[in-house]
Amino acid sequence: MTVTLSICSTCRAGEAVVDGTPVPGARLAAALEAAGAPESVQLQRVECLSACSQGCAVALSGPGRWSYVYGRLSEADAPAILEGAAGYAAAPDGLVPWRERPEIFRKQSLARIPPIGEPQ
Repeated sequence: MTVTLSICSTCRAGEAVVDGTPVPGARLAAALEAAGAPESVQLQRVECLSACSQGCAVALSGPGRWSYVYGRLSEADAPAILEGAAGYAAAPDGLVPWRERPEIFRKQSLARIPPIGEPQ
């Protein structure tokens, strides 16, 4: 089953915008796209993940899975983000054991959202 890695491509991460220069979110998206998505992971640029005060943000989601939002990321984090996305895709419910997550996913999680329709 394919999961989605959404990348906030409009994030400014607190930087001043210089005309003609890509914002940090666009640079992160480009780095992830250049590296290539792991098997069963679809990359998707989005205009805003509403994590503006937390630097560049990405979200992992899929049907019947827990969803996660991670922040304070940069293009240098692309390899770890893709490693984490591969682990997420391999977990049937999206719950990757804490110790198996890349360090940035352990320390920079902004939100964990239960699957729609799950009992409380």
